[in-house]
Amino acid sequence: MKKNTVARASKSLLSRRPGRRVPAMRIGLKSVLVLVCGCHTDCSPDPEVARRKRAPQNDVQVARRLDFHRDVQPVLANHCFSCHGPDKKKNEADVRLDVRESLLSLVAPGSAQQSELVTRVTSRDPDAMMPPPHTAGRLAEAELAIISRWINEGASYPRHWAFVPPVLPPLPAVADKSWPRNEIDYFILNKLEQHGLRPTRPTDRTALLRRMTLDVTGLPPTPDEVDSFVAASADDAYETRIDQCFRSDRYGEHMAESWLHASRYADSHGYQNDEGRYMHVWRDWVILAFNANQPYDRFITEQIAGDLLPQATLTQQIATGFFRNHRINIEGGVIRKEWYVENIMERVDALGTVFLGLTVSCGRCHSHKFDPISQDEFYQLFAYFNNVPEWGVGNANNPPFVSVPESWPRLSSGENQFVEPDPIKLQKNIDGAGLMVPQAGGPKTVMVMHERKSRRPTFKLTDGRYDSADRSVELQPGVPAFLQLSPDAAPRDRLELARWLTDHRHPLTARVAVNRIWQHFFGLGLVKTSEDFGTQGDPPSHPQLLDWLAVQFVRHDWDVQWIQKKILTSATYRQASAFDAATTQKDPENRLLSRGPRQRLSAFSLRDQALFVSGLLVEQLGGPPVKPYMPPKLWQGFSRATYQQEHGDSLYRRSVYTFWRRTTPPPTMIEFNAPDRETCSVRRDPSNTPQQALALMNNVTFVEASRFLAERMIRAGGDSPAEQLAFGFRLATCRQPRPPELAVLVDAHHTFEDQFENQPDRCRLLLSVGEKPRDETIDPHQHAAMTMAASLVLNLDETITKD
Repeated sequence: MKKNTVARASKSLLSRRPGRRVPAMRIGLKSVLVLVCGCHTDCSPDPEVARRKRAPQNDVQVARRLDFHRDVQPVLANHCFSCHGPDKKKNEADVRLDVRESLLSLVAPGSAQQSELVTRVTSRDPDAMMPPPHTAGRLAEAELAIISRWINEGASYPRHWAFVPPVLPPLPAVADKSWPRNEIDYFILNKLEQHGLRPTRPTDRTALLRRMTLDVTGLPPTPDEVDSFVAASADDAYETRIDQCFRSDRYGEHMAESWLHASRYADSHGYQNDEGRYMHVWRDWVILAFNANQPYDRFITEQIAGDLLPQATLTQQIATGFFRNHRINIEGGVIRKEWYVENIMERVDALGTVFLGLTVSCGRCHSHKFDPISQDEFYQLFAYFNNVPEWGVGNANNPPFVSVPESWPRLSSGENQFVEPDPIKLQKNIDGAGLMVPQAGGPKTVMVMHERKSRRPTFKLTDGRYDSADRSVELQPGVPAFLQLSPDAAPRDRLELARWLTDHRHPLTARVAVNRIWQHFFGLGLVKTSEDFGTQGDPPSHPQLLDWLAVQFVRHDWDVQWIQKKILTSATYRQASAFDAATTQKDPENRLLSRGPRQRLSAFSLRDQALFVSGLLVEQLGGPPVKPYMPPKLWQGFSRATYQQEHGDSLYRRSVYTFWRRTTPPPTMIEFNAPDRETCSVRRDPSNTPQQALALMNNVTFVEASRFLAERMIRAGGDSPAEQLAFGFRLATCRQPRPPELAVLVDAHHTFEDQFENQPDRCRLLLSVGEKPRDETIDPHQHAAMTMAASLVLNLDETITKD
């Protein structure tokens, strides 16, 4: 193959973009050359890029009128709330601009000129002007214009949409009644028709099966599964295949990934020493819960308060490890009380981020500037977790914990059911807390939640400092007033807190949950800021659809798979991902769902798919974390610890089982935007960089996968290189290559053959990457050339993208 032909065929991989349709294969030539030269070390990533600043307006539609929460409240919060906000001690003149009635008493709707609020903020009189002259906080002209315009438009101040309980909306009217397959499609089509758009054509059956299987299991379908599905004539063939994927152990392993990110699960404590911990039993509980399709209300109840359930079982106790997944500081000289407080702060943040979709942690130091959460209310949430008898510091699994017997579910043996042993029996220690203390050589322990018999008093901490408690008022457990479901009593403990969260009247829990389920399949949630449903988060693109899903979720007993199947069977999900210039202009981020979902695979799925199509993947459910390939001295750059790579099957387990060290997580995972798990992460923020292509071409795991994919192509693909290349292409993409694509592969393979001809050392260098021995019956020259071609296939834009 001529040099310029190689360049033309391969120059565009590094410009891959998940949002753009690819007419032909893409591969990075520079990456190919790096691999040919034998460089196969892991690429160390740059630090994770800070999250992008959220845009304050809806991406698909510019509001014609100002929205109070989005446009006006931030101005008041920045300039007025310090004296006229939620802090009762600092409130002046009994004016509360964070309270609707108080604020509206200062405005004349429809006339900014006659409004006291405008008079004050525009006054030049030092005795009347607001903010006062000594504060140096005068409003800018643009901010004054916002206040005046809002009043002139009628001073609308509705209750924030997310704080109102959802009500089941009727299905909207649509012009094209032939398109919807289920209720979801009516909401989507109605919005598309409002914007003068049409849905994209349905995707073909092969692409649909690959998309769905990757979404549900994290792995692609096999050629046999594709053939069977394409040939099936039954009307319910697609639904049947969905159910088969739901029943697979792969389902729980894949669904657990996002929950582990959200819960900041890791196999180490974090901070400077970052020593290991024994928490994988909780991770296995999550996988089992998904595989059992545990109702979501029970799923979160057991994680919040499994220990407080009547006759709590070991399984339910282990579930509470959710709130022990935070970092623990075991460095010398740390102050026990300080880190006890920090641990509780982590739990309150997890409660807000994961279950409520709110940024509650602002309340640690001051009342929330934008959402109606006072500092007192933040510490009332704090009180729910202030009764756990933990030490705050330590050099092992810190109490409270439970002993895990050897008989606890051995997932690797194929057991995929919750085991409900006798209720746990805890031994008393000197604190009377009912805890077991680990003994050297004794049974393994896992950190859990537990309650003291006598309640610790809770006080507000000035500026959030552990040593600055305001002891004038003791705070009782409670929830923010705007979320109270009953005026009579607030939840008294974690169990009642869980029941409050799962009450059908709660405005947030179901909305937050279904939004993240939607995000899993489409890349973006109906609410783009899935971590923030507060007043500064993005409004939903389809508010009625969000409410319909939330209400139906609760009515169907919080059945996660029911919601997932409803999405998967919709015409919306089944659209092709192709789009034209007109659609791009009106719906650039696909917020209107004018086309099918298209995203690069997650870091976990990229690795798992490479192992799967190469035949290397070892499917074994659960168990201790494993340590696959990683740069050997990476850990030593951050601590005294040394990474001890494992061997054999441990190298080829699914990524969900990879040992996760907070200070040095697997570099290739971070390169592909996996969070470091130091904090709760509920939204993926993908990037596309040249380093990613280099990692796919040179990381040991991917080179070894290419080597074994090449073996598979040579042994089972057919007699000719063209047949073998077509076989490998189909394994990776689930479809047959088109003639021009196959021609590119064949030409590239010829080039690789020329490069390795009479180069036994180069062949040996490439074929020695990875520990698994190769098939010595295959000619090294043939094997090396096909390995390069297989690497090309694994790095195709279509291979690494869910399309």
